[in-house]
Formats: sequence, structure tokens, C-alpha cells
Amino acid sequence: MAVTIRDVAQACGVHVSTVSRTFSAPHLVNPETRNRVLAVAEQLGYRPNRAARALTTGRTHNIGLIVADIANPFFPPLIKAAQSHARQRDYHVFVADTDEDPRVEEELIQALAKQVDGVLLCSPRLSNRTIDRLREDVPFVVINRHVKGLPAVLMDVGHGAQQAIEHLVALGHRRLGLLSGPPGSSNSRLIHDAAAAAAADGAADLTVIGPNSPTEQGGQIAAAEVLAAEVTGVLAYNDLVAIGLVEGLEELGVQVPADISVIGIDDIMQGRLNRPKLTTVAMPTIAAGRTAVDMLLQLVGTTDVGPAVTSLQTTLVVRDSTAAPIRLPREVT
Repeated sequence: MAVTIRDVAQACGVHVSTVSRTFSAPHLVNPETRNRVLAVAEQLGYRPNRAARALTTGRTHNIGLIVADIANPFFPPLIKAAQSHARQRDYHVFVADTDEDPRVEEELIQALAKQVDGVLLCSPRLSNRTIDRLREDVPFVVINRHVKGLPAVLMDVGHGAQQAIEHLVALGHRRLGLLSGPPGSSNSRLIHDAAAAAAADGAADLTVIGPNSPTEQGGQIAAAEVLAAEVTGVLAYNDLVAIGLVEGLEELGVQVPADISVIGIDDIMQGRLNRPKLTTVAMPTIAAGRTAVDMLLQLVGTTDVGPAVTSLQTTLVVRDSTAAPIRLPREVT
């Protein structure tokens, strides 16, 4: 016999209406009670009738999650965290990939608008003006970018970049390079501003190289320019760029970190497996995925919640790709 809503209510010791609100309007239920109801429902195997509930509430209980590049190892942990967290709240997540193309991003938002209750935009490439226009069709929460007037979950990449530059300066580096990200990237601007300020505070010169594709190939292509800049320490836009840079430098006969120290941003698994293991700025992707889901469900559940911005801490993880400068970079032959 199928488990009913009354079975869940009886097992929890609450009224049937409380169980109903837990699934249809979770923001109206005390968090402790809500978590208890969800746990008991999961234990008993209760599944609400989605079709009937959609007719009653006008909600699909689906949310969209749009990422810039699903092949980038930065995104899967965030996607898995968001899916798991949404599933615990009886929501399903539709994941879509824009391949770093703002036109595709806009098309995906328009396609999802009538199929979901809200959309999580992760590292969007759209202009603020376009996002502001599209928000009239579907509620948004933005991840990893601040858009005025919209709820957002930020990962403090600026603080991470500051830590990275301070680490290089503390090791004795005074000629630093920054491999910037793609054109128009708000994160790239934040990294640049924080890195420039930290370099100035440490009496170090900072050479900006870019823009660059946020890929391993982008780092490889930039290797010759990094070498020509005669820097001894480099901060890259992300781990993929940093890994590509290490590969490109080695092809030119330059060793990391003996000749040039390299730092990435993201703390993806490949950086931990790379040789040398990559010093990086760890981004709280799992926490960001969970927080963004909570924020979006709160947003679609009531009109009384205004825009909010949550900033999550980043952490420098020191591994093997940074060291004190021992000798000057070799010239390209």
C-alpha cells in the first residue's frame, strides 16, 4: 500500500497541513519541523503527487541550473550539491550548459522559463541589462557573480587572489604575472583588482597577461608570453589555465616551481593530481550550490523576501607549485 500524507503526519506527530506545507511552501514551516518531516517522508518512502500539487500551487517543483561550461571540473561538485539539496526539498534540477556563449545562455533561460519555478545562473556570461530583462520571465539567483538587485551567492575570489599574491610576495617574489580570464568576466576583474592591490602593498610589480580562454589550452598558449614577461611567480584565472601554463612552460624547458611559481583558483581534482601538485585558491562550490538552492526556494515561495547577497569564504591551499625564487626564468630559444 502506498504511503500517504496522513501516514507521514502521524509518524511525525504533526498535522496533515504541516506536511502539505513542507512540500508546497517550505519557507512557511519551522526549519526543525521541516527537516523532521522530510526525513520521515524519505524513511517511509512518501512521494507527493506532483501533477496534483502543480495544479493546486501553480508550481512545477523544478528548478533550472545553467552553467558556463559543464566540462570545466569546477562545476560538477556544485551541480551535485545543488541537485542533492533540491531533491531533499522535493525539487528536481534541470542542468544546462552554455559553452561560454551568452546567446546560448539567453536561449536556455527562455526555454526553461515556463518549465521551472526559478533558475540558478552560475557564472553567467550575459550582460547585466539582459539578465535584468530576463528576470521578468522567471526568478533568478546568481552564483559567482553580483548583479545589482538580484539575489546572489558569491565566492570571495578577490580575497583568494589577495592571499595568493601575498603568498608569492612572502616567498620573495617581486616580479609577478597575472593570467586574466575571458573578456567581460566579472570574476577576472575582481581577481585583477585584488591582485593589483596586494602586489602594490608588497612592493611587487604585476604584469597582466590576457585576456585568456579559461581552459587548459588557454594556459598553454600563454606560456611563451609569461616567459617573455620575465616574471618569477604567476596567478592564473583558474586551475585549468594554471595546469595548461605548467604544461606550456615545461615544453619550453622551464620548471615549476624552480624557475616560475604558479597558483591557480578553484581547487579542482586535476590540480591535486597534477605534478607538481597545484597551489590554489579553494572555492566553496558545494556550499554555494546548497545555499543557492535554499535562496531560490525562499524566493519562489514568497513575495516578501527581497534581494540578498551571501558571500562565502575562499582559502589558499599551498602545495608544490610555489617556492622561493631560486633562479631567473630561462629565455625562449
